Amino acid sequence: MADPLDLVHLQTLVAIADTGGFRRAADALHLSQPTVSQHVRLLERRLKRTLVEKDGRGSRFTVDGERFVVEARTLLAAHDRLLERFVVTDPNRITIGSTEHAADGLLPELLGVLRGAYPDVYLHFRIDRSTSLTESVTKGALDLAVVLGGNAEPVGAEVGELQLRWVAAPGWQLAPAQGPISLVAFEEPCSLRKRALHRLAELGYDVSVAAESGSLDGVLAAAQAGLGIALLPFHAAVPRGLAEVTDLPTMGCIDVRLVARRGLGPDIELTAVEAITTHYRSMTGRQLRGVA
Repeated sequence: MADPLDLVHLQTLVAIADTGGFRRAADALHLSQPTVSQHVRLLERRLKRTLVEKDGRGSRFTVDGERFVVEARTLLAAHDRLLERFVVTDPNRITIGSTEHAADGLLPELLGVLRGAYPDVYLHFRIDRSTSLTESVTKGALDLAVVLGGNAEPVGAEVGELQLRWVAAPGWQLAPAQGPISLVAFEEPCSLRKRALHRLAELGYDVSVAAESGSLDGVLAAAQAGLGIALLPFHAAVPRGLAEVTDLPTMGCIDVRLVARRGLGPDIELTAVEAITTHYRSMTGRQLRGVA
């Protein structure tokens, strides 16, 4: 029998395909870029085939690499289904994930509700990006996750919404239409980034991504440093060191969604949905009263 493939190496290769590069895959997997490169080299050595090759300053999958990624996805999906069926979850622990955007103000409230409903259960929280959180729920590593929507195929249940605003450093000047404009954004994959790029291109701007980060703090810091404009969701005032850019068309809202692990008790999911929905309704009410 041939030696089995390392599933971690398969996950790394699929992450490169999903994120579009070694560095982004490293960020998504919380690994160093040399480790990601090593995983690919070990796979290629094991298979005696080249899967990824240099393409100018970047890289691209070979024909064998593209075929292998398809098969790797199938194998990883079967592995995840097996875990879902047979891994015993800890009934005395609830693991909850949230994006940085949704966490502010929400987690203390959600924590209080869940502790009141399940006083003997240990609650564990994780802050991450929506794509990573959704994947973790699918794999059973998280019980619940509060994520941003805005995708072609929505996941979970809608529990609220956040207003999207264009922000930049105070004094930042918007270029005339048809001129260049610098965008500060999250690293791919990111629905907010796609939305901003698409809208600015529609308005006739020549858009370039001047800075990108895998965290909200990084995006805010780049915008505060005057590197460009950012499209971000807020439920309260714009953070210090930034100003709302009102010369561009408004972008509406983005939905906030709750994703639950398959097999999670319906009472736990319902309690979380009600708590989060109440939080966003009260937030909207406060904003309306402030306007009035």
